[in-house]
Amino acid sequence: MGSSYYQFCPVAKAMEMLDERWTLLVVRELLSGSQHFNELRRGVPRMSPSLLSKRMQQLVRAGIVERAADGNDVRYVLTPAGEELRPVVEALGVWGTRWIGDLGDMDLDPKLLLWDMHRRVDHAAVPVGRTVVLFSFPDVHPRARDWWLVITSGEADVCDVDPGYTVAVAVTAGLRHMVAVWRGDLSWRDALRSGVIDVRGPEAFRRQLPRWFILSEFASVPRPT
Repeated sequence: MGSSYYQFCPVAKAMEMLDERWTLLVVRELLSGSQHFNELRRGVPRMSPSLLSKRMQQLVRAGIVERAADGNDVRYVLTPAGEELRPVVEALGVWGTRWIGDLGDMDLDPKLLLWDMHRRVDHAAVPVGRTVVLFSFPDVHPRARDWWLVITSGEADVCDVDPGYTVAVAVTAGLRHMVAVWRGDLSWRDALRSGVIDVRGPEAFRRQLPRWFILSEFASVPRPT
């Protein structure tokens, strides 16, 4: 897939396939459950569609992904070789959480944050019926400031345009603080007590909100003291 290191070492041969820009992040999205092209795009929002298409073709040729067509519907499914990358990606996530804590402003993306959050809704904790959570990030460009998470039975959808439903809870936060909570760098309790995250809505919903989400899978990784 990429340029050769011209080494027989299996690490070198694996990296020839996996170390091209975005490749492992695309694999991360596939491991997280994305199967359709538009789902993959939402998980790597700053990757161009043309480059994503190229990477998917490369992964298919490499035997890491299978392309399954059902009429006009196309799904990308990891092969056993692709699934075997799960512990590799998880280990990279653990290592990155533990040892690379600094985030630049360009690393903060509300689109990626809400996409990640929608996959980790604890539907058993959310009220029955349709529940809409509005997230507002005042420090973000107006076009990307407001996001609606529409939660129904067993499903959740992210909207960057008002879907027109009644909002159950409105969350206002700096994007960096919300990302810190999601990553486990800042607890919900401390964020709410300090006022860096403000939650508006019925008291019962305000209290329940943190339990509606299962934090990032890396949030519990111990950090060095």
